[in-house]
Amino acid sequence: MANPEPPERPLSAGHLIVAQLEREGVRRVYGVPGESFLDVLDGLYDSPISTVVTRHEGGAGFMALAEGRLTGLPGVAVVTRGPGAANAFIAVHTAYQDATPMLLFVGLIPVADRGREAFQEFDLSGWFGSTAKKVVMLDDPAAAARVVSESIHVARSGRPGPVVIGLPEDVLTRPAGSSRTVQPLAVPRPRAAEAELKELVRRFERARRPLVVVGGEGWTAQSGQELVRWATERSVPVLADFRAYDAVPHGLDAVHRGLEAVPHGLEGVGAYVGSLGYGRSDHAARLLDEADLTVFLGAPRGDVLSDGYTRGLDSETVLVLSGDALGHCGRIDQFIPAHAPSFVLDLVTAPAALDADVAWFRTATTAHARFSTPAAEPAANDAHVDLTAVMGVLREELAHDAVITYGAGNHALWPARYLPHRAPASLVAPRNGAMGMGIPAAVAASLAFPGREVVSVAGDGCFLMNGQEVATAVGYGAAFVALVVDNGCYATIREHQEGAYPGRPSGTQLTNPDFAAWARSYGAYGETVTSAHGFREAFRRARASGLPAVLHLIQDPAVRAPATAG
Repeated sequence: MANPEPPERPLSAGHLIVAQLEREGVRRVYGVPGESFLDVLDGLYDSPISTVVTRHEGGAGFMALAEGRLTGLPGVAVVTRGPGAANAFIAVHTAYQDATPMLLFVGLIPVADRGREAFQEFDLSGWFGSTAKKVVMLDDPAAAARVVSESIHVARSGRPGPVVIGLPEDVLTRPAGSSRTVQPLAVPRPRAAEAELKELVRRFERARRPLVVVGGEGWTAQSGQELVRWATERSVPVLADFRAYDAVPHGLDAVHRGLEAVPHGLEGVGAYVGSLGYGRSDHAARLLDEADLTVFLGAPRGDVLSDGYTRGLDSETVLVLSGDALGHCGRIDQFIPAHAPSFVLDLVTAPAALDADVAWFRTATTAHARFSTPAAEPAANDAHVDLTAVMGVLREELAHDAVITYGAGNHALWPARYLPHRAPASLVAPRNGAMGMGIPAAVAASLAFPGREVVSVAGDGCFLMNGQEVATAVGYGAAFVALVVDNGCYATIREHQEGAYPGRPSGTQLTNPDFAAWARSYGAYGETVTSAHGFREAFRRARASGLPAVLHLIQDPAVRAPATAG
């Protein structure tokens, strides 16, 4: 007689959390270890999920955010209570304002110790309630799988964002009552009703100067290419929201073969005419002012996009959003509750006879080409690096689908202006202006897409906020090239200071290390570049090293931005 099967042994809540993450398709968890979630760490020991141990909770949070931005599945960070949660707060705020899916697990004090000012006690909802889509406390071990699944669903649905899950230390070690995970929840992707689509087409047909603004998450190669094809054929310029530049391909190189008829003179140009927000060109701002119909696909007309609620507020406006219109200002003439990238596939197949102003469109494409093309030769200065010339080299050297990352600061003006994006999920940069994101994002991008080239452009101030994550990159085999632009100051603030308090610099100076030597001390590649004339060879050496690489670029402290905008 065969021996009976032993009864199913219930998992602990901490182990069941890991099992549910596995079922949801999570491939990496980023974090700094803490005694408050040891049972989750133990569950990760035998898991196919890679545990990426970072050097700071801010870095872990930014890596999780980058993974969410690049893959569409919420990135996961795990931190401990009190100080650990405080350090991760910056990433939650960024994910919330950037509308990026992310999960933050926070280890907490035991339930019995609540309200007694226990070691590192804090109010989870009080801290995160105003800057997360949802804050959940796991007080019932039997609910572990369900809480994880529902949190991922909330993070991805509607307007994406971060969800924070509190994990009391004692609850994690209790039996969950079952080892069963739950079926992942399908994420709704609402499609527009036929009547809504027909109404929008009629608006396009009436307009002489229609404009499309793209933004948000979830854009694919198909949706971006189809929109550029459709818009180019109909002479409709396409702008991108601030730091959503990779939603559509820049130019027709990737899509021109599918065009029925490329307007004469626009071969290889395409309908993309730049971005809005900080660093935008004058012509992009004028388009927003002059359009008689503005269709926002995936992004509202918010603060940064509209130059502080001042531009384009009175034009006929259509919003296509899967969530609400949080942050929108000005008119709304039609609201279509739909997933914008999916909506594009409906729009491009709908019959439409547009009569757009071709001259207006051509002026926009010409102005953008002029604005986004760097000078052919670097400035004759061997003491400092001409960053515009560096961008010209990168345009020639980078792979078609290279991922670009950066944080916040004047250094970001150059890649935003000059580096084209031709593939989706090729940009990770904070839309809320958080410094310190570029290097953690590069680490995550390299781990998520080991076959893709990754380049991070960092200011000297931005780099050292999370530059220690180069050690994480070395430890986990991530490879990218980081360009550290060294001008010895917080240049963005110095620029504002020079305008408001000329001749009185205060609190904006920096004392910097030898960044190349610093990188080599971590086991990374490091090299100093003092002139753009030697940059191409240095970049090739850095890329060929197969290591995380830091190129220390010495920039003229007086240079604040690229040449005058067009």
